[in-house]
Amino acid sequence: MSAPGEAARRKPARRPTIKDIARRAGVSESAVSFALNDRPGVSQDTRARIRRVAQELGWQANSAARALSGERAGCAGLVLARPARTLGVESFFLQLVSGIQEVLSTRRTALLFQVVEDLETECALYRRWWAERRVDGVLVVDPRTRDPRPQLLASLGLPAVVVGGLAAPDPATSTVWADDAKAMARVLDHLHGLGHRRIAHVAGMPGLAHTERRIRSLRTEADRRGLDARHVRSVTTDYSDAEGAEATRRILDAAEPPTAIIYDNDVMAVAGASVAAERGIAVPGGLSIVAWDDSALCRVTHPRLTALVRDTPGFGRLAAQELLAVLDGGPVRTVQGELPHLEARESTGAP
Repeated sequence: MSAPGEAARRKPARRPTIKDIARRAGVSESAVSFALNDRPGVSQDTRARIRRVAQELGWQANSAARALSGERAGCAGLVLARPARTLGVESFFLQLVSGIQEVLSTRRTALLFQVVEDLETECALYRRWWAERRVDGVLVVDPRTRDPRPQLLASLGLPAVVVGGLAAPDPATSTVWADDAKAMARVLDHLHGLGHRRIAHVAGMPGLAHTERRIRSLRTEADRRGLDARHVRSVTTDYSDAEGAEATRRILDAAEPPTAIIYDNDVMAVAGASVAAERGIAVPGGLSIVAWDDSALCRVTHPRLTALVRDTPGFGRLAAQELLAVLDGGPVRTVQGELPHLEARESTGAP
């Protein structure tokens, strides 16, 4: 029986080395190196024997050593520059990452994910990853209206794919994007068709390219339908439930409050519905609510929330496939994701 605390003091198992494989296979260390790195110098039978022994011992190549020798690190990077407190309940990024990882795993490529506080820290992290050869390429999320990242990554020679669409096309950077303008048009078609003429938009973070596109599209679609600009407006938030609720209170305190509110994510939409309930405003009788991204939250809230439904894991898969194509030497491309459809539920009705 082990003495108390003995397990805690045990050293971790030693990783197998090339020397261990050479000893077990009865060959030289140089022969092992040739076999495992697909270089000539050993027969096919010897190569097969060495690889069989390596598998039996559980040997894996050291990613840092591979990178320093000019080989791939076997890792892609993803940095999210948002306040960590806003990520706890939002499902979008979890679904996006699941789709990304699904594709990367088919190529035995790891995903290095990190949350930072601001864009400056994100750029510094890219420089460090490049210097340390930690990643083969990166997926860039939350494009800004004035975004320094594509130029920085191009200057470093670090392959990248922008997820979400830049404010202005970059000829050196591949992009996977979603058509926010058409998605907003679908929401306005639905609300205007129900008879709504006073519509508010609780948007996401200011400075994000997709936030600005949605705000512009709301104005364009309102003008196209002849709606009074005084009664159609957007307010920006940090995507959190707290700011979504506070924005809802301010909007409802207006002299002529809206009859419908569009929220840029599911969390804020649920928070807005809670504010309406606190004030005794019936949904949808007194206020219609639309969530930009559908989730389980939208489907279990009472009443169930009308939402834009899209294949977020599929969007992540598309982004990862494009990054792997870039790493394989493919051309710079702009790829459009699937346009979301509006799922009308109990939270929208005639004003």
